[in-house]
Amino acid sequence: MNAYSQLPDLAPALSELMLAAGALALLMLGVFGGRRITPYVTALAVALLAVAALPLLLPAEFGIVAGTTFHGAFVLDGFARYMKLLTLLGSGFAIAMSVAFARNEHFERFEYPVLIVLATVGMMLMLSANDMITLYLGVELQSLALYVIAAFNRDSIRSTEAGLKYFVLGAVSSGMLLYGMSLVYGFTGQTGFPEIASTIAGHGGSSLGLIFGLVFVLAGLAFKVSAVPFHMWTPDVYEGAPTPVTAFFAAAPKIAAMGLLTRVVVDAFEPVTHDWQQIIVFISIASMVLGAFAAIGQKNIKRLMAYSSIGHVGFALVGLAAGTEQGVVGVIIYMTAYLAMTLGAFACILSMRRKEGMVEEISDLAGLWKTNRPMAVLLGMIMFSLAGIPPFVGFFAKFYVFLAAVEAELYPLAVIGVLASVVGAFYYLRVVKVMFFDEPTRAFLPMPAELKFTLAVSSAFVLLFVFFAGSITEMAQAAAGTLF
Repeated sequence: MNAYSQLPDLAPALSELMLAAGALALLMLGVFGGRRITPYVTALAVALLAVAALPLLLPAEFGIVAGTTFHGAFVLDGFARYMKLLTLLGSGFAIAMSVAFARNEHFERFEYPVLIVLATVGMMLMLSANDMITLYLGVELQSLALYVIAAFNRDSIRSTEAGLKYFVLGAVSSGMLLYGMSLVYGFTGQTGFPEIASTIAGHGGSSLGLIFGLVFVLAGLAFKVSAVPFHMWTPDVYEGAPTPVTAFFAAAPKIAAMGLLTRVVVDAFEPVTHDWQQIIVFISIASMVLGAFAAIGQKNIKRLMAYSSIGHVGFALVGLAAGTEQGVVGVIIYMTAYLAMTLGAFACILSMRRKEGMVEEISDLAGLWKTNRPMAVLLGMIMFSLAGIPPFVGFFAKFYVFLAAVEAELYPLAVIGVLASVVGAFYYLRVVKVMFFDEPTRAFLPMPAELKFTLAVSSAFVLLFVFFAGSITEMAQAAAGTLF
């Protein structure tokens, strides 16, 4: 037998291999080139993320076919492709948005884009995980990079505190995840998702021990999406970390974690849908309600966005709680909309800069309509979209998840979601009121080109989604169909 025939087919993992090799090359370039080469490392990191997206976009004729590899532990299907592309977009824009901040705040270090690329490798591994071991490898590869990024500004006490809090709570969540995985393995004798599902089905349903394992696994993953009651790290880390880091945390890792959570419950625990459905409904309601009410009293815009992200995770989980293909379509569309809205909002937050430095208070946006009308209009539009007001993308995102909940006869969940959305609209509209009706303070410095581009792209998606909603929905349905 040919020795090479024992090697796994690496084609499905081509994007991850490209990113891993590219990250090592960029690390060597930075180490030997010193600080002066940082701008080139940053540009090459963005280019590397773009190149890694190509195998996911190429049709099957080029050899990147859907399937499993590494003895079934790694899967590339339509769902993984779609969510990976979103993750790469989020990471690429996060690196690009950090350029001006790094220059102005003496934050230019080549390690930053390299760490984001390594975190992205972990996120993509999470999205292709088809085995508990692969799941844990992906989660830890992502988390270890994120711990360092959160505390990246070593001269800032707030940043160091944010990194320490995230690390300690992340370690707790990893322990819960591992304990849950060990229970699942103990009661099924399997680590692969399809094998776990077939074993549970063969035993005629769940046992008490398996339910305990399922609860711990979901608790560990709920931390990664910052769902209540595992959200406690989010406001402090969002506020304390440097703003470009917060923008990254709010975008790509949320998408990867939500994709992983979806795959785990749909693939591995499909025979016990009724059991995990109850858990998802609980954390969905808790996240929506806390996100709606806790944000009302916030004065720091980054803390506001932290509670906003908790609420939006709750809305996305409404679709997952349905436990249907239509529900997963809702989750995919919601995370697509969430990425666009979040990047646009953080492009504006990163533009809140005066001669003396960055400002983060909501009151600093006072009178923006009179000092910077384009930014006021576009940020106002994004706030309306986050609130779920038509005709913006946020309305359609909520419509899809609530529709899935209604079709699954989860009427109380849909009603609570609508009420939480109404309450949440208050603090988004308060930002609009401050921008358009309060007396102006001093104007911000001009917006850098990369932030203008990010804001323009995200605003165009937010406003014009209604014109290509059909195409996005078709892609989401094709992606969700591969899980069922």
